[in-house]
Amino acid sequence: MQILQPAEWKKPRGFSHGVVAEGPGRWVILAGQTGGDEAGNYAPDMAAQVGTALKRIIKLLGEAGAGPEHIVRLTWYLTSRSEYEAAGAGIGAAWKETLGRNFPPSTLLYIGGLVDERAKVEIEVTAFVPGA
Repeated sequence: MQILQPAEWKKPRGFSHGVVAEGPGRWVILAGQTGGDEAGNYAPDMAAQVGTALKRIIKLLGEAGAGPEHIVRLTWYLTSRSEYEAAGAGIGAAWKETLGRNFPPSTLLYIGGLVDERAKVEIEVTAFVPGA
């Protein structure tokens, strides 16, 4: 995949402006993943919920024969700007643990709430796995 980064633009931190994915391959589209664990329990803090959501994403990608390097788009739905900003270090650590140095295009939206009131984050993923 080719990262889109005009030379005269400042390089963004933690995401890319865009990517180009071409040639034969498979698209993997994941439903929004929240920070709830397999039993439906939610940690009380934003960073832990982001970590759980990212681990769920990696698990689902693995089911499709994909990994974090195949992610071409993330859309984040967050319930609190202040909690997100305060959780920066923990979110960064969770990102490094699961997605490594991959920084795909991302959109973050602050919303009034999610279906499960305990959820603080939901992350949608689009991935592309090039053909062999």
